Amino acid sequence: MASLTIRNLDDSLKVGLRQQAARHGWSMEEEVRQILRQAVMPAPGAGSFAQRIHQRFAQLGVDDLPIPERQTVRQPPQWRDA
Repeated sequence: MASLTIRNLDDSLKVGLRQQAARHGWSMEEEVRQILRQAVMPAPGAGSFAQRIHQRFAQLGVDDLPIPERQTVRQPPQWRDA
């Protein structure tokens, strides 16, 4: 585990952290760890980028759109040698 030292912290911020930690029932260090975890780590269940895109557009019902029939591929042009 790594350590982190924060210098020049305002006294009012330190008091606020101490009070917030006391409300949560843990140490000031744990309060800071929780705050950093929330700020840096992805939200649980956020999923991959593709999953988030799917969730955003799932309500549009694109799975119900008709899929056109495939067409036969036309023959490429035949070039004559000059």
